[in-house]
This record gives sequence, C-alpha cells and structure tokens, in this order.
Amino acid sequence: MGKELTFAQSVERSVTKKYRKEIWNSFVGAVKRYELIQSGDKIAVCISGGKDSMLLAKLMQMLQKYSEVPFELVYLAMNPGYNEENMRQIYRNAELLEIPLTVFETDIFDVTSKTDRYPCYLCAKMRRGHLYSKAKELGCNKIALGHHFSDVIETTVMAMFYGSQLQGMIPKLKSTNFEGMELIRPLYCVHEDDIIAWARYNKLEFIQCACRFTDAEFVSETGGTKRREIKELIRELKKTNPNIEKSIFNSLHRVHLDTFVGFKTKGEFHSFLERY
Repeated sequence: MGKELTFAQSVERSVTKKYRKEIWNSFVGAVKRYELIQSGDKIAVCISGGKDSMLLAKLMQMLQKYSEVPFELVYLAMNPGYNEENMRQIYRNAELLEIPLTVFETDIFDVTSKTDRYPCYLCAKMRRGHLYSKAKELGCNKIALGHHFSDVIETTVMAMFYGSQLQGMIPKLKSTNFEGMELIRPLYCVHEDDIIAWARYNKLEFIQCACRFTDAEFVSETGGTKRREIKELIRELKKTNPNIEKSIFNSLHRVHLDTFVGFKTKGEFHSFLERY
C-alpha cells in the first residue's frame, strides 16, 4: 500500500498531473523562454495572500526542487495592514502548502486610506517599494510577482482604452530605484481561469485585496473598477473570438515599430518623422 500523501504533496501532484499542461508547462515555459532565473539567484517570492501569489510560491518551490539550475528562495509576505482574519488565512494557507513565510509589517493601508486620488496606484507603488527594500535587505537580487497571462492582456487593453497609449507588461525588468534588483513574472503564460480551477480543485480559499477600495460597498458605489470592466469586455469578445486573448498576447511579441506614428523608449518620445 502506497504512502498517503500530505495535503501539500497532493497539491503538487495536481500541478504536475491534472494541470500539467495549463499550469506547470506554462510556468516552466515562461521561465525558460524569458530567461527569468539564472544560477546563483536569490529570489524573494512575494506573497500577498491571494491565489496567484500562493500558486507562484508553490511552483517556485517545486521548480527549485526539480531544477538543475541552483537558486535560493525567500517567501516574502508583507502585511500592508490586513485585519487579523486575513493574516490568519495567509498563515493557514502557507502551512497547508508547506511554504515557510518571512513576514514583515508596513502601514500602507493607513497611508492610502487618507487619499481619494489614485489610491490603488499609490498602494501598488508603495507595496513594490517595500518589497524591493526588504528583499534587498535579505540579500536577494530578484523579486517574483504573481502577475499572470490575464493580467498582461487586461493591462494592455486598459492602457489603450483609458491611458491613450499602447503599453504592455514585460516578463522581467530591472529596478530603476534599487540597484542590482530585478522583477520577474514567472506566471506570465498562465491563464487566470486555470489558476481559479486549480484553487477550486484543491478546495483552497484565498484572501482578496482586502482594502476598503475593493470592498462590496465601495464597488457598488463606483460601479466597479476599470480592470473589472475590461475583464467583462474580454469575456464578451471571447464568445465570438475564442482566441482573442492569444491574439493580443502574440501581438505584444510582434510589434511593428515602422508602422507607428510615435513611440516612447527610455523615457523619451520619438516620431516616425525622425526616420522618414
């Protein structure tokens, strides 16, 4: 009779068996395609407590175990001001998945709750700064975030519809404020629907953003976020074109600059007239 699996082992098996094509292969494929991990890296896997970052932590843990490329991991969880129940949920899931957390405290929610002008942007900016700072303090040269394929698509469409620009989300980038630090996105090719299916299959529950700007009352007053609007739009477009997300994703890899009137690189704008 075979040895009974722990819950964490059964979760790992679900990744390599049931969701091998959708999650494991897509994850490993992105790591290799975009050269996200090199020998000797020390990577802070940033855990918010949501489904994406928790899956990322488990995948990175598994990759470290199977990979021939040696690298170190720190599982970094920042508390921006969560209530006690949300923090208990994070600790519970980390224990279930056998993820050893390194937790540190910040006052981000207190700061962002005092402004009504772009609070989500400020929150994201502050979070990333704190994560970079703590990761560097711990000797890491990279932070890994849980942005996935669907985030890439939605960000691209949002930038065009609401930002009046064609802007994507690249798989890795070097920090401009923290020398020697780099950000990587190993879930770059993993679809959100597959992450949701994986979480439901394993009966896992995760926290949401958990700040006042995403609670039920705020959403009902504002009609929801722009990202939610884009999610709904893409869902509708998929009814008539099931490959719409794939087409948008592939277009980010095949930009024909010669056909654009203008573009921006390294902070400077350029016109087609410069090379006309």
